[in-house]
Amino acid sequence: MRRVARFSVGSLILTFLAATMAAASTEDQVYAIARELMCPVCAGQTVAESSSTLAVQMRQIIRERLGQGQTRDQIIAYFVAQFGEQVLASPPRRGGGLLIWLIAPAALCAGFAVLQRFVRRSPGGARPPRSQPTPRESEEIARQLREMD
Repeated sequence: MRRVARFSVGSLILTFLAATMAAASTEDQVYAIARELMCPVCAGQTVAESSSTLAVQMRQIIRERLGQGQTRDQIIAYFVAQFGEQVLASPPRRGGGLLIWLIAPAALCAGFAVLQRFVRRSPGGARPPRSQPTPRESEEIARQLREMD
């Protein structure tokens, strides 16, 4: 009888732990998707960061759709259909969004090129390599060293 009781208690504990881990995993997925969506009524906040009523409702919709077995892409497509592409936290890498993705690295490279050119032209910047002294300069240096002794 005690074995059956221990087994039942152990089974209940394992079931509880499994359910807790599954709920935590679902919440992780909810917040991972919510971080990819901008809150339509908040300035510069993702759905994960915002505490607005709409953001709370959007997280609940994400949770429900995950429970229905929908994928991340299907859920994001749903919100894009509802609010447009401006709901995406990062612009799409196509069309006008592709231009945004390409401008940033190009601007960074151009900035480094301008900085490098500025440093090379400034008085304290990189100097041209020093040339070897001519024989006459070598004799003059040797003479000055002898005079110093």
